Amino acid sequence: MVRDPKTELERILTEAGRHIAPQLAELAVTLEKPRRPEHGDFSTTIALQLAKSVGKAPREVAETLRATTARAVAGTGQWEPLEVVGPGFLNARLARHTKQSVVSRVLAEGARYGRAAATPAQKTMVEFVSANPTGPLHVGHGRQAALGDAIAALLEAQGHEVTREFYYNDSGAQIHNLALSVQARAQGRTPDDPGWPSDGYRGEYIEEIARAYTAAGGHSDDLEAIRKFSVTALRREQDADLQAFGVRFDVYYLESSLYTDGRVEAAVRALVASGKTYEHEGALWLRTTDYGDDKDRVVRKSDGSYTYFVPDVAYHVTKWERGFRKVINVQGTDHHSTITRVRAGLQALNLGIPSGYPDYVLHNLVKVMRGGVEVKISKRAGSYVTLRDLIDWVGRDAVRFFLVSRRAESEFVFDVDLARSQSEENPVYYVQYAHARVCSVFSQWGGDASGLAQAPLASLTGDRELALAGRLADLPDVLRSAAAELAPHAIAFYLRDLAGEFHSYYNAERILVEDQATRTARLALCAAVRQVIANGLALIGVSAPERM
Repeated sequence: MVRDPKTELERILTEAGRHIAPQLAELAVTLEKPRRPEHGDFSTTIALQLAKSVGKAPREVAETLRATTARAVAGTGQWEPLEVVGPGFLNARLARHTKQSVVSRVLAEGARYGRAAATPAQKTMVEFVSANPTGPLHVGHGRQAALGDAIAALLEAQGHEVTREFYYNDSGAQIHNLALSVQARAQGRTPDDPGWPSDGYRGEYIEEIARAYTAAGGHSDDLEAIRKFSVTALRREQDADLQAFGVRFDVYYLESSLYTDGRVEAAVRALVASGKTYEHEGALWLRTTDYGDDKDRVVRKSDGSYTYFVPDVAYHVTKWERGFRKVINVQGTDHHSTITRVRAGLQALNLGIPSGYPDYVLHNLVKVMRGGVEVKISKRAGSYVTLRDLIDWVGRDAVRFFLVSRRAESEFVFDVDLARSQSEENPVYYVQYAHARVCSVFSQWGGDASGLAQAPLASLTGDRELALAGRLADLPDVLRSAAAELAPHAIAFYLRDLAGEFHSYYNAERILVEDQATRTARLALCAAVRQVIANGLALIGVSAPERM
């Protein structure tokens, strides 16, 4: 099998570096994209890193690396000779035919291009959204849904066996307040009336649930029946919103089941047996400071109830027992302190679970702007903008693209007006328009695109064409890195850059020229661009329209 050019050059340089400095047995060379194209397609500072170990000037080490790897680099048939620049940087340029050949590879692999086969494939669970069924999904849940689904898709694209799971927090004080709120509505009270629950929910959806409960023959004095009806109704509504958002789940897990099947009690007994707990003022405490926490944490309160992180511990034990060696929880940054507590609880159980288990991706808040003004409330939800609001305002594609277009931990301003605009500043429009533009070219051409994978590409010699082909070659590495870092925003960045290069090429060059060889080669390049854009958009749950 032909190695990926970048991977092969990294291997060659790594072996040469270890030969120069045998004491650095763990040395691994990584090629990076330079910021300026005149510095080549890839660059490495390995000579600067080796210089101290071998007692030589970095540039001298770089010259040695260039000379000792020259034959191997030439033997790949994929690279031009390496260049030494500055104090010891090694720059690498892909050969012209290497860049051209990626077009054929993209067209041959189609929807599979960019994907990889993990060795070994890892049984992985991505748990996200995790909304309390106490109201409609808000924009924060939407960000979780977009991030979690894209992370799962990225891991699948790397060959892992992925399960998407929704953890329903269907127990505790918030669910009790939901039941009290619906009961009050069913009894004819409004949020402004005396006796309304102090922590009750005030949105119009509470009245809708109460009306439906009464119409179904429910009794307003049966709080348990109201609780079950309300949770079921809101779960159904949340599911409908997520389906409209294009997000699917393999498993829906109820927190209440951890209590009914005895797993919470079993986890507490195991914690006590571990010797890591103690009693203080009637409460049961866990020595989480033994595992890096800033203070010990309460497991069971003096009234006999459990703190919220206990079911989290029990839940993750079940995942470990079921063979999930990688679990990724996508949650808001308000759960930051949860990480240490949950991991401490799992370590205290002494089950052989790694100290970094599970993984967390924490996302920051989303601020919604419309007409230059922050939107803070939804008429139906009462106190926040819902995911459904955003979808109604700008469409599913824009919401999904925007919500993964920044690092999860960064604060994000969702500009509704920008998301609706048809301009270069709107990234989802700009990327989708590039795809539609290629489709328009093929519509004008009217030929059969099925044979373009075998098209001669020697006439792709222009700087823009080669740069565009080089950008296509980046996709496998982008996906590999994004999956490893759980960073789907890298896909959005990549697609934006690819679309920009394509638009520049389209505006500068005619595709349907008279010369048949040039026309065919340029059509093949355009077809490859279309395929890569579609592949990238699919991973973040966004459509690739043929017309706009």
